[in-house]
Amino acid sequence: MPEAILRPSARIFLVDDRHRILLYRGLGPTKNPDCAWFTPGGGVQPGEELTVAAARELREETGHTVAPDALGPVVAVSSGHWVRDDGVLFRSEDSFFFLRVPELEVDISGMEDLERSLLDTFRWWTLNELRATTERVIPLNLAELLERLLKGDIPAEPVVIPWHHPEPTHY
Repeated sequence: MPEAILRPSARIFLVDDRHRILLYRGLGPTKNPDCAWFTPGGGVQPGEELTVAAARELREETGHTVAPDALGPVVAVSSGHWVRDDGVLFRSEDSFFFLRVPELEVDISGMEDLERSLLDTFRWWTLNELRATTERVIPLNLAELLERLLKGDIPAEPVVIPWHHPEPTHY
């Protein structure tokens, strides 16, 4: 097994004042050809604090600016391996924050060209829509965790979410 490149990420469960969560749809740089819906967020730069990375990603991907300390604690984590299209093996360690915002207009103009090329749309989802969808949503079990968070039940320790890619069997 080749050495995996560690890729920590900071992601945000961004919920508006109508209790809807923002998700983007895209293919991503993986060998999985299925579309998936996922939260705003992305890679943590070397030496960058998780909250700083989450605030930066939120600004880049939604146009919404927030102070890093306004994000609160990490509410969930997930980790696992995935293989990029060029065969490079990664180990992602995703940390999720929960942030409520007033209704906002999403501005994707701050996204990098690569990010913009991998996404085709975004959407605000209700809890009932998440429960009913047959589309792939990342992270797994998002509806159950979101219901807990919407009730104000912020976990004392981050909830461990199952990894959403099958573990690679060859490289």
